[in-house]
Amino acid sequence: MSAFDYDLFVIGGGSGGVRSGRLAAAMGKKVAIAEEFRYGGTCVIRGCVPKKLYVYASQYSEHFEDAAGFGWTVGESRFDWRKLVAAKEQEITRLEALYRKGLANAGAEILDTRAELAGPNAVRLLASGRTVTAERIVIAVGGHPSPHDALPGHELCITSSEAFDLPELPKSILIAGGGYIAVEFANIFHGLGVQTTLIYRGKEILSRFDQDMRRGLHAAMEEKGIRILCEDIIQSVSLDAEGRRVADTMKHGEIVVDQVMLALGRVPNTKGLGLEAAGVATNELGAILVDAYSRTSVAGIYALGDVTNRVQLTPVAIHEAMCFIETEYKNNPTSPDHDLIATAVFSQPEIGTVGLTEDEAALKFDEIEVYRAEFRPMKATLSGRKEKTIMKLVVSTSDRKVVGAHILGHDAGEMAQLLGISLKAGCTKDDFDRTMAVHPTAAEELVTMYQPSYRVRKGERVG
Repeated sequence: MSAFDYDLFVIGGGSGGVRSGRLAAAMGKKVAIAEEFRYGGTCVIRGCVPKKLYVYASQYSEHFEDAAGFGWTVGESRFDWRKLVAAKEQEITRLEALYRKGLANAGAEILDTRAELAGPNAVRLLASGRTVTAERIVIAVGGHPSPHDALPGHELCITSSEAFDLPELPKSILIAGGGYIAVEFANIFHGLGVQTTLIYRGKEILSRFDQDMRRGLHAAMEEKGIRILCEDIIQSVSLDAEGRRVADTMKHGEIVVDQVMLALGRVPNTKGLGLEAAGVATNELGAILVDAYSRTSVAGIYALGDVTNRVQLTPVAIHEAMCFIETEYKNNPTSPDHDLIATAVFSQPEIGTVGLTEDEAALKFDEIEVYRAEFRPMKATLSGRKEKTIMKLVVSTSDRKVVGAHILGHDAGEMAQLLGISLKAGCTKDDFDRTMAVHPTAAEELVTMYQPSYRVRKGERVG
């Protein structure tokens, strides 16, 4: 008989926690999982799923406009924010129920309570005050938007968590940040008819992406009417006599809006989790330190997903959970593979990317070839839009491997998933060249760029 109450106790009901708990329970392990809010985590409840639904909603304004170029006469259109919020809530409630059902069917015990570590093998359940023990503990509590406490007036601002459920759609909004969350919400709010301004301290938005994608999206957003203020910051936020937010910026003076949204990074949910009591080590950001197999500094305690601040993406948390199961319960030590992760920014237009940027590749290889195409997508020819699609392949000259692929345009995220397979498989530019094109598509450009646009040799552009 086990000396512990559970074989596995999972703290956190998000993607990584649910996957590890469900798989372990399905193997016959005695599993409990605790979540203090709603099962599904950031992704399902207040992240990528509702975000993508809102992206779809925000695109209809352009769809209605574009229809005229294709012979359609569209009548008066009106948008109802509250209907969208209600529809979103219905969908994430459905998804949460599926998460719970999967756990229950596998035999896991589902606990609706905050859980905190009480020691190396002990967990305290706050709802009941009970302490339970477990042979293994997985911490998968994710993160939350940084409240940016150092900003005077930060309590007057919202984050992405609140943005989904605002009682009313603001007429104007100022979004601070230049990462994918800030960029995506800027496009969402603009598409829903909100006067939108983005302010970012850096020289260009999306600092970790390829320069062509960054510049191309910036231009496209400004063409739509989104105001972008780079190399500037909000110094304070206050209320005026009408209850509107007054943001004092370093370079552009006061900006008066209905809402200010802070998208200035995310923080691991480790505060008050009892890590100190158990001896679990964290870094200066509060992220849990783990080894290559998601093991913390304490034997028997593991951490997955955003709480480790390795790669903050839902599929990564799920992958790490599956590696944990392989390592701990199947005698198959498996380290998560964080190399060549395809990702997307659901801006408008989208960015899909995998592998090295041009600048990263130029530092890594003695010589690279860059294949670049910029063109007007077919849909824009009749709609009259000025938007451009940009496609870019970065190739290592020495072995002809495609080491980076970057797309700005419609359905870029869908294309990035398939490009991720190609790059993971080690495909060369010759493999791309001998692949037949699908016509007429935008994606055919990826296999018809036969001559390099230029080369970069030892960091210098040539040819």
